[in-house]
Order: sequence, then C-alpha cells, then structure tokens
Amino acid sequence: MKTKNKIFTLLLSGCVAFSSAQTSKFTLDLDGTSTNIKIQPTMYGIFFEDINFAADGGIYAELIKNRSFEFDEPLTGWKQQNTKTLSPNLDSGFLTIYSDDSKTNKNYARITVYNDKNYILGNEGFRGIGLHQNSKYDFSFDLENVSGNISAVNASLIDENGKIISTVPILIKGKGWQKYTAVFSPSRTVEKAKLQITFTGNGVVNMDMISLFPQDTWKGRKGGLRKDLVQKLYDLQPGFLRFPGGCIVEGRTLAERYQWKKTLGNVADREYLINKWSSGFDHRLTPDYYQSFGLGFYEYFQLSEDLGAEPLPILSCGMACQFNTAELVHLEELNPFVQDALDLIEFANGSENTKWGKIRAKMGHPKPFNMKYIGVGNEQWGEDYIERYKIFEKAIHSKYPDIKIISGSGPSPDGEFFEYGWKELKKLNAQIVDEHYYNSPEWFTKNAGRYDDYDRSGPKVFAGEYAAQSVGVVKPDNKNNWQTALSEAAFMTGLERNADVVTMTSYAPLFAHADGWQWTPDLIWFNNLQSYATPNYYVQKLFSNNKGTDLIKISENGNAVKGQNQLFASAVNDSENNEVIIKIVNTDSHEKSIEINPKNIKIGSKLTKITLTASQLSSENNFETENIKPLEENSVIKKGKFSVQIPPNSFVVLKIK
Repeated sequence: MKTKNKIFTLLLSGCVAFSSAQTSKFTLDLDGTSTNIKIQPTMYGIFFEDINFAADGGIYAELIKNRSFEFDEPLTGWKQQNTKTLSPNLDSGFLTIYSDDSKTNKNYARITVYNDKNYILGNEGFRGIGLHQNSKYDFSFDLENVSGNISAVNASLIDENGKIISTVPILIKGKGWQKYTAVFSPSRTVEKAKLQITFTGNGVVNMDMISLFPQDTWKGRKGGLRKDLVQKLYDLQPGFLRFPGGCIVEGRTLAERYQWKKTLGNVADREYLINKWSSGFDHRLTPDYYQSFGLGFYEYFQLSEDLGAEPLPILSCGMACQFNTAELVHLEELNPFVQDALDLIEFANGSENTKWGKIRAKMGHPKPFNMKYIGVGNEQWGEDYIERYKIFEKAIHSKYPDIKIISGSGPSPDGEFFEYGWKELKKLNAQIVDEHYYNSPEWFTKNAGRYDDYDRSGPKVFAGEYAAQSVGVVKPDNKNNWQTALSEAAFMTGLERNADVVTMTSYAPLFAHADGWQWTPDLIWFNNLQSYATPNYYVQKLFSNNKGTDLIKISENGNAVKGQNQLFASAVNDSENNEVIIKIVNTDSHEKSIEINPKNIKIGSKLTKITLTASQLSSENNFETENIKPLEENSVIKKGKFSVQIPPNSFVVLKIK
C-alpha cells in the first residue's frame, strides 16, 4: 500500500512538473524611457549577388541563353538538330561563328542553309524556357541577309516532346543588318520549353542578339526584370540594396572582376564575362554560367529606386578573391581602380553636365540617384587590404566627404584576420565595417548578445552576409528549414537591440534557381515559372516591415532577453505609425505565457499578434505550398499589464496601437 501511494505521488508530482513545463510564465518589462537610439532606415536590406542563376536565368527576364554567341564556347545553349560535324551538311545546313574584334560584343552567327526543310537551330534556355499560357513574349533578333533567297525566319516555341506551343513567321526584307521583332502567345503553360528556328529559302544570313522576353515584366519595362521575383523584394520593404555581390565583385582573377563601366549603355554592346560561380564548387560545376550584364549598374540603381532602397554598390579594391588566385594590383598601379570609385559616384550623383552624369541621363535618368554609400572590397583581409583601403578612403573623402564607405573585416566572424581588420579599421576611423557569418543555428542563438559589448564610439557594423547552415558551411545539403529561420530570428533580436552599433543587415544569398543553384541555403527559390519564399524570408520580412523608428528597452529582471529560458526579445517604437512593436522568439519546445509590463510608456488597446511557426524544426516551404508563413490575429487589451501566449519554437511580433 505504501509502495502504491509512493508511486502515485511520484506520478502526480511528475504530471504537475510536466504540466508546468508545458506553459512556463515569464514577465517582461517594457520601459518607454528614451534610449536615444534610432533604428536606421537602412537597418534591414537586401544583398544581391549573381550566384545560383540569380541574374541571367533569374531576375533578368531574358529567356535565351547565350543570345549573342559570346560564351567562351560560342554555341553553348544552341543545338543544330540535323547538322553533323564531319559533313558538308548539304542536306541541311550549318552555323559558323564570325568575330569582329573591334566590338565588345564581337561574335555573330553566320548560318548557311542548303535545305530549308532540314536545317533547324534551337536554344535550350536557362534549364528550359518557362512559358505562361495566354501571356505574350517579345521575340527579336538582328539579321543580315548575305546571299541566296531566304525570305523568312520561322520561330517556334516547342515543349519537351517537340510539340509546338506557339509559332511566328518573320519576313526578311532587304540587305544589311536589321532588327526584326515578333510576339509569341503560348497556347499552354510549359516549364521547360525550347526555341526552334527554321528558314524559308536557301542561302546565307548573319544573326545576332536572338532574344525572348515576357511582356509582363516588373513595371512593364521592355527587356526588364522578372515580375514575381522583384515583387518579393519589394514586399520586404528593404532599406538598401547591396550589389553586385559578394565574391563576384572580386573575380577569380582581376581580369574576371566585375567592372561596372562595362555594364552601361546599349545591352547589345555589353561585354560578356564568365561567372565566378561557374566553377566555384566541385559539387555544382556550372560551365554554362555567364554574365550578359543585361542587369548592369544602371539597372541596379533603377531597381534600388523602385524598391525605395538606398543603393549600395561594392567595388573591387584591386584584390582578386583570396579564396582563389589572391591576385593583387601593385599599389602604384591602383589609380584606375580608385578612379572607378570616383567615377561611379559621379555617375550616380553628378549633374547632366558631368562626364558620367551625362551618360546616366542619356540612359534615361536625368535626375541623380542620390547614392550615399559605397563599398571598398568585398570580404578581403590582411595588410594588403588595409593598405588599399587607406588609398580609397583618402581619395573618396577628399572629393566626396559625405559618402559613407563600407569596409570589410574578412569572411569570418572571429579569428586572427578578423581581429586584425577591426583593430586597423578602428585606427583609421572607418565608418561602417562589414561582418559576415555563415554558421550553425546553435551559433546564431548563442551569439544573440554578440554586439552588447561592442565599442559604442567605434565604427558601425554592417551585418552584410549571414545565414544559418543546417548541415555546414558550403554543404550542398543545407536546408532553409524552420530551425535555421528561428535561430536567425533570435540572432536578429540582438542586432535590433544593438541598433546604436548595427545599422545595416542583410541575409545572403538572396536567390536560387531550383535547377541551377551552387550554394545553399538561399532566401528565395524559383524555377522557370514560379517562386516561393522560405521561412527565412518571412523572418526577414517581419523584421523589416516592423523595424520602427526608436529602440526601447525590454528586459526580464533588468536583463536583456537574449536566451535565458530560451527566450529572445527586442522592442521598438514606431513614431510614424504610433505603434509599439515587440518581437519575441521562443526556441523552447514548450509554450510560454508572457506578461508584458509597460513602464514609462503609453500604449494603445489594439493588439495585432503575428505568429510565425512550424510543426517541426525540419519543416520547409516548397513550390507546392508555403506552410510556414505569418498568421495574424487582432484583439483588444486593457491598459497596463497584458499577457500573450508564445507557441513553442515560434517567432511572434506584437504590434500595439
């Protein structure tokens, strides 16, 4: 009997303990006393790099790969169905590449048609060509009629089985180079179509700039950007757009670095360049990955303006990627690189009377872009970088003292080079230092207090690249699962709580093509037809859409809420919308009841609770469904203390108005 009672007592006490563990109660004090800390409009922004087919094959809406035969292998992406290598092809025809070395876009195709019934030229697009039923697509090409009696180009879009989706005949008139246009209207939706070109008549023609664009681009711009992808960026309400990268700025060699001046002017005249990420990782070699620069610096500035974001260009400092060749420009030969930076500021901000301002105006933007920031180098490290940074800083600030310069602390969040970089940049009174961290979810939760002890009088911090890695850095099996997103949310409360030090933040990388990626995880995934937002995207969106204007203090027993009891929190006042916004992250597997105790602050009675959570830490979104997305509910609260339930493994935003 005594034994039974003892067992019953143990079971009962265990049940009570289990029950109390299910919903723990905590009180957080919300102190409205001014912290005198502003949340900068640039606090949450976008990092764009042309990795994972983010530009060509992604946000840049061109659907033809290698449209002007400029790849190192000029026929990459093209196929002549009935043409044999060791044959004169008298029963069909053949294509030969001609070059004009006086031009930046030097190659064109000379096509000889012997039998127009058999000669077929096709293009595979970027892992196929995505077509939407009843949408319209602008097709164009440049052609010179050289000889013979070719009277028409017959262009068709075909599906994977060779069946025609849409076809248009284009009549050829006269001699000399001419531009021809037509419009496709696909009869059905196909994810991986191809372009097929045949001819009416036999003879010889030259062709170049064979192009296909959806008419329904962002803001309806011809030759513009993919609408659904830009919309996702717009919805983030970003404070800045960093471009064009990333390691792509540096290049594997200096010759392959990103040179912004080559990305201006007519898109047909822009010089192609192999993408650094074409051979970045052995697990995803992508030899057909090039940059057409149809999305160039003018378009990046234009996109920044569309998004209401500050443009933040990053320029080469004369150092190739230190993970690759680590090639250096000698200091005495650095001037052209420095001049590129000065000319870029003039391009962005100069009047129409200046050399580079005139070029901007001629491209269609007479008014300056009002650029405020520029980055010197991507994530260089060591003495070589500091020496070059000094030269850039002196030249830029001598001529443009109001421009804020972003400097770098290397690719790691700690270690010898990181410490050296910070030490030297502090001595130089650097303005904003870029820090990068790709690490485990555990690292992100443990480092929510990373900036609590940073020097308040030193340089500001740009958390320029970060993402939790579910498996490990540069591992192809990394997932955009709920665990990574939740850990990033916890970390971001620490960024926000230290907004007097951290003034800019951005997740990286931004985009990934489902069939063409090199790096995981990524914020937004897309294929040829659609895109989806990851849980990590929704974390970014909730912070950015609710950044507020002024930091206010939220604490537990006088301490910042940065992981005690697996709770993380930050709070802001939004003076523009007359709201108080509290962000709470619960990384516990149990629900928590949180009592908010307002002090020295007047809060309203309308409560909006936005919850982001998932049934499992391993849960992900996908093309079929976005199971992990914010859910909103409204209620009325009384003045004074109020309580909210924070679900297990969740990120909750409370907006009080």
